[in-house]
Amino acid sequence: MSSPLSRRALLGGGLATAAAFGLGACGSNSGAGSTGGGASGAKPALQQWYHQYGEQGTQQAAKKYAAAYPDATVSIQWIPGDYDSKLTSGLSSGSGPDAFEYHLSRSLVSSKQIVPLDDLVADVKDDYNASDLEANSVDGQLYSIPMIIDPQMIYYRKSLLAEKGIQPPTTLDELIMAAKELTTPDVKGFFAGNGANTTGGALFPGIVYATGGRLLDAENKIGFDVAQVAEAVSKLRTLASDKSLLLGAPTDWWDPSAINQGLCAMQWQGMWAVPGMSAELGEDDLGVFALPAAVSGGQAAVVSGGWSAMVSAKAKDVEAAKAFTKWLWVDNLEDQEDWCLNYGFHIPPRISLAAKAEKLQAGVAAESVKLNADHGVQGNPNWTPSMNTAMTDAITRIVGKGADAQSELEGAVKKINAELDKTFG
Repeated sequence: MSSPLSRRALLGGGLATAAAFGLGACGSNSGAGSTGGGASGAKPALQQWYHQYGEQGTQQAAKKYAAAYPDATVSIQWIPGDYDSKLTSGLSSGSGPDAFEYHLSRSLVSSKQIVPLDDLVADVKDDYNASDLEANSVDGQLYSIPMIIDPQMIYYRKSLLAEKGIQPPTTLDELIMAAKELTTPDVKGFFAGNGANTTGGALFPGIVYATGGRLLDAENKIGFDVAQVAEAVSKLRTLASDKSLLLGAPTDWWDPSAINQGLCAMQWQGMWAVPGMSAELGEDDLGVFALPAAVSGGQAAVVSGGWSAMVSAKAKDVEAAKAFTKWLWVDNLEDQEDWCLNYGFHIPPRISLAAKAEKLQAGVAAESVKLNADHGVQGNPNWTPSMNTAMTDAITRIVGKGADAQSELEGAVKKINAELDKTFG
């Protein structure tokens, strides 16, 4: 449920640096822009920004929610393409949104671009998983409200694996072997993104989690064993050299078209695509498993992504923007349920709402929810874009060019530690 660049930002956990671009479609319940409270007695005017979701009906739903809010006039900006750059520019210049969705990073806090939101969930804090709140906090303060939880893992065609007598892999070595055996002249074994043969595609950061490591530990130090990650990333090169990866698909990994069109037997994908895959392939032919343990002693891993609501510190009326954010993303369970379940599948962040989400209680959706509960790893707001670039550049040289994995990752760790020293001393 996302545009390409936004999904990459989700995985990377940081802001992109591409040039800003022109605005796309925009809607409003009034036609008014963000002008603050206006004349005496007028409602505050707010701008709320979304990236462009892929599922039909999402933009209309966002407008419907905004129109129903009684205490402000809310304009919706629906931004296709490079949401990261547009948002970064808008927040810095003061021409950006009052309320918006994004992924929390420490830089947003240290640059004072967003405001704390602890008071919005004070009465219902126990209805959120502690790990979800932690992923939306910096230094113990909550800066973003989780809107949707988007677990990402591997979906597969049960019939194609059954024809070869293959069980869902439980190790990365088994996944590599399965992908090779499932590859035919017409169907590739595995799709993990069109750049998976050079960059590792969508398998970072999951490949780190599958060693049992984390990008950063609880003390904000390197959270993985370099030798183990080197071994795991080297296996991704084997996956590429086996020619069992689907490359050049019409759309990238976040879209289910490749598996739906029979181009691959297994695909890295988000739970948001389960309704579309089930409709196209049939519920009985769709299976799911976590990224298998990558090394001896490793663990199965699910990348537990999502989007969160924030309030700009430069909002014309910060309190009005906070009130709207609380109304929609904390109190308004009906619209949260609509957003999470009617345009793709997402796990509602409110525990009570997730518990009664009937659409997520059967079949592959239920399996996805359980895999996320058992193996999900949330992003860390202290993982910066520079750290991400250090790791992805190293992985690209290892997978795409055959560079020495140990030395490349040691170099990346050196850069990450320098970044950590600048931040934490």
